Amino acid sequence: MSGTSMDGVDVALIETDGEMVFAFGPTGSRPYSAAERRTIAAAVAQAPGISDRNERSGAFGEAEGIVTGAHADAVEAFLAENGLTAADIDVIGFHGQTIFHRPETRLTVQIGDGPALSERLGIDVVHDIRAADVAAGGQGAPFVPVYHRALAAHAGLDLPVVVLNLGGVGNVTYLSGEAPLAFDTGPANALIDDWVSARAGMAYDEGGRIAARGRIDEDALAALLSGLYFSRRPPKSLDRNEFSASSLEGLSLEDGAATLAAFTAASVALARDWFPEPARQWIVVGGGANNPTLMAMLRDRLDAPVVTGAEIGWSGDHVEAQAFAYLAARSLRGLPLTFPTSTGVPEPMTGGVLAKAR
Repeated sequence: MSGTSMDGVDVALIETDGEMVFAFGPTGSRPYSAAERRTIAAAVAQAPGISDRNERSGAFGEAEGIVTGAHADAVEAFLAENGLTAADIDVIGFHGQTIFHRPETRLTVQIGDGPALSERLGIDVVHDIRAADVAAGGQGAPFVPVYHRALAAHAGLDLPVVVLNLGGVGNVTYLSGEAPLAFDTGPANALIDDWVSARAGMAYDEGGRIAARGRIDEDALAALLSGLYFSRRPPKSLDRNEFSASSLEGLSLEDGAATLAAFTAASVALARDWFPEPARQWIVVGGGANNPTLMAMLRDRLDAPVVTGAEIGWSGDHVEAQAFAYLAARSLRGLPLTFPTSTGVPEPMTGGVLAKAR
């Protein structure tokens, strides 16, 4: 999995039949270099001009080569480090790198060459997992809720619970025993990352230390929260660049980071408006779970216990990588990946494209 935060590639091994999870294997990561991030960011910047999701000229083709190569490197290193071979793996779920997401125009673009990845690794690859949902009128996100449901069942959690993923964009899965209710909440780490990168040359606010030294600008926060997205009824999803930090101009590095962290926490709290009843517990996964400042803000704003996935035994940093392995297994069996309550697709729907290894 390579998410909207563009920090690198996560790898995870699970054993599953696409319904139950039987075992969790090792995990690994392969960061993007600064040069690789710049090339991918250039493709993201140019992506609003795309009308054909198969466009791969110029920056798009260069970025796709980087993404595909980085994923192949990550898998090869992972297998070697864990004493595995290609023959030990049934299938890889390959999300690719999202560079543009506009479901209202039925357009979502994830770069990454599934057949090339399969050929290099000698392993079957399920890729292009979001396209079918968007083509059918769904939001194309979030896709992980069905895996959250499997995790909650494996852990025997008392429902209802909420799984909150804080990657580049935030999303929630509300689990109550029915089909999962899920939607994007707002920005998670993307705006904070962009803010500290532009002003301090840092990839992210490690440990939330910059935000911890700042003061929240309440006027700027109110302006950020005035966006119409928050009053829209789910299902709904976001592009990484849906929100802008322009209202924060003039703030210090620290105050801007604090205000953006508060924006993430406040937008998550607004998600409760769409839940049928309060959750018993919030479980936070993704990179934001490693930010103590952001976690403290969430605990201040939410009305139920807030824990990290790691605290209940999940591999919090690799849940999405595990999820796309799980989705690949479901795709092979023709099982639904998305639901009307998660993406707004008209009916439960499978998806993904299989690239067979030679």
